Amino acid sequence: MSSRRSMRPFLLTAAVAALLPMTATAAPPQVSGGVVKIGVLTDMNGIFSELAGKGSVIATQMAIDDFKAEAKPEFAIDMVFADHQNKADIGASKAREWYDKQQVDMVVDAINSAVAIAVSSVTREKQKLLIVTGAGAMRLTNEDCSRNTISYTWDTYSTSRPQATAVTKAGARDWFFLTVDYALGQSIEQDGLAAVKAAGGRVLATVRHPISSPDFSSYMLQAQASKAQAVGIASAGGDLINAIKAAREFGVMKNQTLVPLSGSITDVHALGLPVAQGITLTEAFYWDLNDQTRAWSHRFFEKHKRMPNLIHAGTYSAVRNYLQAVQAVGTDEALAVRKQLGAAVINDVFASNGRIREDGRMVHDMYLMQVKKPSESKRPWDYFNVKAVIPGDQAYQPLSESRCALVKKS
Repeated sequence: MSSRRSMRPFLLTAAVAALLPMTATAAPPQVSGGVVKIGVLTDMNGIFSELAGKGSVIATQMAIDDFKAEAKPEFAIDMVFADHQNKADIGASKAREWYDKQQVDMVVDAINSAVAIAVSSVTREKQKLLIVTGAGAMRLTNEDCSRNTISYTWDTYSTSRPQATAVTKAGARDWFFLTVDYALGQSIEQDGLAAVKAAGGRVLATVRHPISSPDFSSYMLQAQASKAQAVGIASAGGDLINAIKAAREFGVMKNQTLVPLSGSITDVHALGLPVAQGITLTEAFYWDLNDQTRAWSHRFFEKHKRMPNLIHAGTYSAVRNYLQAVQAVGTDEALAVRKQLGAAVINDVFASNGRIREDGRMVHDMYLMQVKKPSESKRPWDYFNVKAVIPGDQAYQPLSESRCALVKKS
């Protein structure tokens, strides 16, 4: 009996010692280095700089500041930004440098679809997180989908299909497409073509133009010669603005319906209401939707001297929700944060009842807008009439049509 009693303390000590490594292993991971680092990869000086650029940097800093004020996190938050110059190799190289040498945890914006696709590949390799708020190519949530990439604000399915469908059903059944010749244009064209055909229309011709095209006159002459009832512009940013200007100059809009399949309030502002009036757009955000969007947008305006578009508002939302997810799980490990984001319902200035699906698509409502006549506009930036709200489940490609390997189909 005495020998058994003398062994009990030893047995108890051994049992506790055996548990210690298990306890240490099971402890939750922490924020690496006590710092969460966010990289804004954008176009600072090119054709998409007004759509994203400095505005995305401002929106990111606003999200960081608001999160700090509200959540008072124990970890520090740093931001870096860079200009990818609309070149996929530069974007991928910068992302790799950030991940390897600067301990960047998450990259946001990535406007320009070719850049976003390249950065998504690097992000998956490095097991970090990319939240695309600028680019809209469908490959990001289809063939090139990744657990490490989220497409947050828009895609070509959600912008081009509602417009192409509405215009075709309204009677413009013959179409001419003018498409920028890179990943974004190809995606817009593909989704626009599908919508036109599904609505009973047909495409008479498709013409490609290079990115940053200096002159659209010859393309508009071809559009006129086609006798198409609708002219679909499958481009964005500076190219879209210059194409619309050329269409107005050559009188295309007198006899044909011009359909910018990836336009935004930034483009309308650059064109002015006399040129843009009557055009229909599909938008993910409008500053004048409600009290919440107006309050945040006026704060943004104070810093940027222009109202935000969908990319700016989406970047703010993405960064703030990312930081909330990091705090909730207690780590900046990419897939842990991604899982938390996927479980969340996003209600903020950008989205109502938004959710992130397994293919990386953030699903939220879209808005069919018509540009006001100058006489209808009552104050600066008062540009849109909301014609319809498109519920997220209808706005985005259904999972039953997904080509993403992460999607399980019954």
